[in-house]
Parts: sequence; structure tokens; C-alpha cells
Amino acid sequence: MVIAGRISVNGLPADLGQKIGPGDRVKVNGKLIPLRFTQSTPRVLIYHKPEGEIVSRQDPEGRASVFERLPAIRKGRWIAVGRLDFNTSGLLLFTNDGELANRLMHPRYEVDREYAVRLLGQLSDEQIGELTAGIQLEDGVARFDSLTDAGGEGVNHWYRVTLAEGRNREVRRMFESQGFTVSRLIRVRYGPVVMPSKLKRGMWMEMPEGDVCALAGLPAPVPRPGARTGAARPRRTQNIAPRGKDRL
Repeated sequence: MVIAGRISVNGLPADLGQKIGPGDRVKVNGKLIPLRFTQSTPRVLIYHKPEGEIVSRQDPEGRASVFERLPAIRKGRWIAVGRLDFNTSGLLLFTNDGELANRLMHPRYEVDREYAVRLLGQLSDEQIGELTAGIQLEDGVARFDSLTDAGGEGVNHWYRVTLAEGRNREVRRMFESQGFTVSRLIRVRYGPVVMPSKLKRGMWMEMPEGDVCALAGLPAPVPRPGARTGAARPRRTQNIAPRGKDRL
């Protein structure tokens, strides 16, 4: 039919192997053909990582892995967006789309991360100024984009910090440079994604398709007739020890 010239694209004869998109007008024997294109939306999981899990599929020490918690996936595999070290808890994203993972992790996109940090002791104004202006670490200069006091009791004091990098143990090393020990570190936000308050440690939930499209910069999905809508529910794969006394 193509060779016979019976198919046209935008008023011109079609070629073998020619690609068409949503904006093209295709006719067969002069009759306009309605085209439907399905958008393949990446999948994204929001996971509340507890302390004591590694962000790796294999570990010589046999420690628990975050990947053991995730649901099975038919095609591809789950990719962790960034890392959290063994003793750090909080928000961890997973996707089955490598391009989206790179977009969320690559330094040029400057996707900021927010952490709740508990210190043994309280920072001085001078130390806060140094940490936000920039300090020299062994792998280069590091700085917090913001650092705010979140209060505390006794020797423990909470701070909220944001930064647009994901270097190994960067938050801990920055506070250690000032002589402080981080006794607890929780990631509470990654870019526009905030840890859902109902998502307990060791639980995951799938991000709704509309939110994924916004995160990936894709057009909003068109609702299918009869499709069910609603918020995703948190899911747990196995029991987790209860939280300690400290709450954010």
C-alpha cells in the first residue's frame, strides 16, 4: 500500500519505514485515519528505608538489602535513585526507567535533597556560616544550601539541611568537620518528592501516574474510561522493628 502511494502523511506520499507521531495526519486512500498513541509512563516507588539496610543487591557481609523489600517487576529492574548509607534512614526512590534515574541523580540537574539531622550538641552561628558558605573536604568543597535549627532537648539537637549533591556520607562528613557527631540522619525530601507521613519504615508505595509524569516532565496522562483513581496505599513486605522514642 505504501509503494502504491495509497498512504499519505501530512499530504505527502508515505515512505517505507517512515515514523509518525501524535501530530501527524495519516490518510489511507484519501480517508483520514484516527491514531491513538499510548504513553509509556515510568514506574516510581517511594520507599521508607530503615537503618540497617544497604542500597545494593549484593553484600559480602550478608546484610539486609533494600531490594529485598520491593515488589517483583515484569520487565527491567528497579534502579535506586541515589543512595543512603547503612545507618541512614528515610526517603529512597526507585524507578524502572534509566533516563529518569539519571535525570534525578545527575549533578547538572541540581535536584536538592533535604535531611533531618540530630547532633550531639548545638552549632554556633559561626559554624552555621561556615557550613553554608562552604568547607573543604577530602573530595572537594561542600556546602549546605540551607541549614535551619529544628530544636531539641538535652544534648540532642535537630537541624534541617538541604544540598544538591549526593557524595558519599557528605552530610555526616560536613558535621564531623566541625567536631560534631551525627547520631541520627533521615532524608525527608528528594527534589519535589516529600516523604509521606503515613509511610512507615520498611514500607513502600507506588507513585501515582500523574505525579510520575510531573516528575519526569511528561504530559499528564489521559484518564481511561472506567479507570479507578485514588492515592496509592503503603505496602509492607515484612515486619519491621518499631520506632524508637525519637520522632521527627
